[in-house]
Amino acid sequence: MSAMRSTHGSPTRNSTEVPRSRAHNRFLVKLTVISTLGGLLFGYDTGVISGALLYMRTDLHLTTFTEAVVVSSLLFPGAAFGALLGGKLADKLGRKGSLLVCACLFLVGALICATAPNVVVMTLGRILLGFGVGAAATTCPLYLAEMAPADRRGRMVTINELMIVTGQFLAFAINALLNALIKDPHVWRWMLSVAIVPAIALFIGMFFLPDSPRWYAVRGRLEDTRRVLGLSREPAEAAEEFNVIAQHAKRDVSEDAGAALRDLRAFPWMRRILWIGCGLATVQQATGINTVNYYAPTILESTGLGTSASLILTITVGIVAIVGTILGIVLIGRINRRPLLLTGFTGVASGHAILALSFRLPESGFRSYLILAAMLIVVFFVQTFIGTLVWLLLSEIFPMTIRGFAMGIAVFVLWTVNAGISFAFPPLVAALGASLTFGLFALVNVGSWTFIKVFGPETRGRSLEELEDDFRTHDARNFVREAPVGVHGG
Repeated sequence: MSAMRSTHGSPTRNSTEVPRSRAHNRFLVKLTVISTLGGLLFGYDTGVISGALLYMRTDLHLTTFTEAVVVSSLLFPGAAFGALLGGKLADKLGRKGSLLVCACLFLVGALICATAPNVVVMTLGRILLGFGVGAAATTCPLYLAEMAPADRRGRMVTINELMIVTGQFLAFAINALLNALIKDPHVWRWMLSVAIVPAIALFIGMFFLPDSPRWYAVRGRLEDTRRVLGLSREPAEAAEEFNVIAQHAKRDVSEDAGAALRDLRAFPWMRRILWIGCGLATVQQATGINTVNYYAPTILESTGLGTSASLILTITVGIVAIVGTILGIVLIGRINRRPLLLTGFTGVASGHAILALSFRLPESGFRSYLILAAMLIVVFFVQTFIGTLVWLLLSEIFPMTIRGFAMGIAVFVLWTVNAGISFAFPPLVAALGASLTFGLFALVNVGSWTFIKVFGPETRGRSLEELEDDFRTHDARNFVREAPVGVHGG
């Protein structure tokens, strides 16, 4: 086996930063910018509804129930089944082909939503957008993880999360800008139609990128594997990585590659890592982050603030998300994954506890801004320590032969939990009150901390092939808990 393979916990050649030529760096930048347009659309389409709802209520005659349907339909069945679609397409058509399909879904879905005459058409458009969101959420991290050199994998994959929160920030900012510029009750149509532009850019841009070298390898296209590796690695590094990928692909094909369900039945270690992936997806959504993303203006308006003030203040949610994600990307290059996740869940539980207590105060301007501050605490800890890392871990932990399928299952779980929380939030607040609802979120996040402490693997500083070898040979309580000694980057 190549020198890149290592013993349990030992450093590898990829543990340290590898110098690369300008041409290689330019390719990696182009790859990241174009492919993460899917993340930008993911963020915009999930964030724009928060402001559009304030106008759609009257224009489309929304009730509390139909409002919840419009918001959650993008998530379930849209994004949930879109994740399964994306996983299947990523394995069959390749990561590139799946992202091209995503671009088409984003484009058509945005057009339908922007021109919807009633709740039924709006819901259908949101479901179609959800297919795009779910498929992109599955495919983008996979594509980046498989294309990235090991020492840059963490940063490249988490750029997708940065694009997601940038998309959400743009949604909040554009909502506020259009609200100020267009004095028309139909302004929500303009808010939704903006997504057409990045959808077209993603579709065109993907024609200028290759597919993943690992996807080529398991299909026997080893010359394409070698060629794509050469676009972003120096010759010696590319040759060494090619040997490892080719050997693993040969072993994977001999173990019935391409029959994911049969592989899951045959190999307990694959089922084990799939369950852990589904657990990671669940705890990410159990942070309650999307109650803030989807309902921030509504929550602020309920505290006594006006519509315009609520929309403007919601921009701070987007700003904190971007700052937190950038800080998270920096920390990922310096600190192991597990301590970051444990810190994140500690902070999120604290933020929800402050929210729960804030809603018990008498109504005042101070109370409104304290509630905003508590929401920003939740957003900061999620985006800095949890959101980026869970997407990164999901892109790293699954074995190559079932990677697209398993990622699709995990992201299906993620969006199903997301939809359930988003749909249940308004009636839960109505039944229990905001204080008890956010107190419940605080308790749930204590449970999430425990899950990470017991089952969370450490993936920093090792190649995807090394991680697969670890998961094959150790049970969930004995995965590697520390990065290799001397790791820089990754």
